[in-house]
Amino acid sequence: MSTGRLTIDLNAITENWRALDALSPSTVETAATVKADAYGLGVAPVARALASAGARTFFVAVAEEGAAVREALGPAARIFVYGGHMAGDTDIIADLGLVPMLNSIEQMTRHFEALPGAPFGVQLDSGMNRLGMEPAEWAAVRDITMRQGPQLVMSHLACADEPDHEMNRVQLENFHEMTRGLGVPRSISATGGTLLGSDYHFDMVRPGIGLYGGMPFEHAATVVRLSLPVIQVREVEAGEPVGYGNSWIAERPSRIATVSAGYADGIHRALSGKGVAMYHGAAPCPVVGRVSMDLITVDVTDLDGDPQALDLLSTMQRIDDIADAAGTIGYEILTALGPRYVRRYTSVTA
Repeated sequence: MSTGRLTIDLNAITENWRALDALSPSTVETAATVKADAYGLGVAPVARALASAGARTFFVAVAEEGAAVREALGPAARIFVYGGHMAGDTDIIADLGLVPMLNSIEQMTRHFEALPGAPFGVQLDSGMNRLGMEPAEWAAVRDITMRQGPQLVMSHLACADEPDHEMNRVQLENFHEMTRGLGVPRSISATGGTLLGSDYHFDMVRPGIGLYGGMPFEHAATVVRLSLPVIQVREVEAGEPVGYGNSWIAERPSRIATVSAGYADGIHRALSGKGVAMYHGAAPCPVVGRVSMDLITVDVTDLDGDPQALDLLSTMQRIDDIADAAGTIGYEILTALGPRYVRRYTSVTA
């Protein structure tokens, strides 16, 4: 095949969900965040696998994503929309039974007037200054809102991937202050908050990146393998350049494999001269020259033979390893994986 193969282990995703679920008592619901097409891995098969493992509540970023989850799971699943009730969302929210997390008085007004009696949740800003109502705004509408019966009140942690960061405790205290005595389910934790312990679990946790094998869930099972076909292997003499701009010059006679993938496939250009590809149990093979739109050049001199394919992601090199080399985060590595890959799902539920 001339395109890369992205293998997605649905069993590993459900294993990660169960492991995160086990960190809190049965009284705490473990939902699943499947926004951005399940972090680029395909929301329909991922959501079905998670539902088969026991997940009953799912979170997406926008209403259109909720439609894909509803199509995959049917009417039983509860689907919350982080972005709330935007102008133009009324029909899709009503028709598909989505639950918007209302982020402002404007959204509350829109929802209560357009869909009186329809389910909703509330998002509060406990200090991140991104989405949600600030304390004074919430105080002004709290009593009116509670009479409408929200299904969930939530906030989001800014620094949960840093367990010792003082902001975690500040936001926790702010959230307690804003929600004390409400008598409805509360949530403040995604993956990082789930790992912070019981103080942060409240009534629901909403892991995302940890389901897909990313940090800060360091014990997560590996979910993705990205295998890239080698188009050609050539001999390069010492002193010869490779790739655009002559950015790499061979210091010894070398064998250079040209691999079918590039930044059009989500392989960050920042990996030029920094990334490595893996070949079974052999030593890592360095990416040399620049990552271009469709091609990567890799030094395979130290391999015994010419490989037919090289792995960029595997159990030997996880998404955060690649992210560190590219100067980014595992979230971006996953969500950037492009449409040209042949996606293969492994599990009985695929």
